[in-house]
Amino acid sequence: MKENEFEIIQEKAVLVGLILPSQNDERTKEYLDELAFLAETSSILPVKRFVQRLDSPNTNTYVGEGKLLEIKNYVKENEIPTVIFDDELSPRQLRNIEKELQVRVMDRTILILEIFVQRAQTSYAKTQVEMAQLQYMLPRLSRLWSHLDRQRGGGVTSRGMGEKQIETDQRIIRTRIALLKEELKHIDKQMATQRKNRGKLVRVALVGYTNVGKSTLMNLLSKSEVFAENKLFATLDTTVRKVTVDNLPFLLTDTVGFIRKLPHDLIESFKSTLDEVREADILLHVVDISHPNFEEQIAVVESTLNEIDKAEKPAIIVFNKVDAFTYTPKDKDDLTPMTRENIDLEELKKTWMSKLHENCIFISAREKTNIEELKTLMYQKVKEIHVQRFPYNDFLYLNY
Repeated sequence: MKENEFEIIQEKAVLVGLILPSQNDERTKEYLDELAFLAETSSILPVKRFVQRLDSPNTNTYVGEGKLLEIKNYVKENEIPTVIFDDELSPRQLRNIEKELQVRVMDRTILILEIFVQRAQTSYAKTQVEMAQLQYMLPRLSRLWSHLDRQRGGGVTSRGMGEKQIETDQRIIRTRIALLKEELKHIDKQMATQRKNRGKLVRVALVGYTNVGKSTLMNLLSKSEVFAENKLFATLDTTVRKVTVDNLPFLLTDTVGFIRKLPHDLIESFKSTLDEVREADILLHVVDISHPNFEEQIAVVESTLNEIDKAEKPAIIVFNKVDAFTYTPKDKDDLTPMTRENIDLEELKKTWMSKLHENCIFISAREKTNIEELKTLMYQKVKEIHVQRFPYNDFLYLNY
């Protein structure tokens, strides 16, 4: 058999987004780029994008009726089986859109949940994802059984087959959610015990937007083989490794990446995974500085962290992927205002980043640029906490 004789057939899809007063054309394009990356991570091939400018999403169909008709005609003519919307759709929107398009309709939330299903490896992660899925499905069950009501007539006061089936399914799902919650509580206790058994070693947690290189950095620092791939949410399960820098040991944790519009139910389900962040002594906030809107990604991560844990922790911002950083110099005659795309890396370091002083560093995990400098910085931060914790014996855990 020849190599590549059989090609993997990907499910095709169109993407739908809105330009809103709070979200300009450029931002919408970036969000749809990310939605496309999410789709590709889930083995779905985006073939076209539909964008509409509105003051707010249509409460019934997300986009306007005319735009929805345009989407309907395109998917019908081109036999596209899936339409993906860049925001979470309400049960009403989902029901109306599916009724009109007659194809599979997904929103950003269900797409992320599907990726988590594909990526979950341990029973713990699978339990967390299943609970998030069921919590998402519960208010949307009506669309699954509405066809049963059309199969029979009935008086005004009679209840249709669909309504009875919905009630049954709701009861089954609520029971399953309750069981999963109990299962997660049991696993939470086990994980809490594991954390206590690690002793009083200083804990450092890698946090950041998804696909910024946390797992690659984890492999470098811990000399381990944590799965790393250029896809969103390559790592779901928390990984903890003991790392030693200049004879000073500490624990390094790789956590699940964050993303804008991360489903709230998913955050709730992964609370125990994020307990590693809560209990960390130091945060290494990894940032992809080559991304055109890395500052917004920083804001998304900080907002999510604030939701998880209000406590102030020492943090180092690790600007990764300096090897991929690009910019376009402006012509001397160009009098338009400077933008991020026109500033080189050295000039960028002189902006707000300069105020971070020793709390930030610029590296390339892939090219191993400035890794030794990062280790030195981590050593200093870890030692400060270690000395406070063990004032009479700085290196109590040398032989841990």
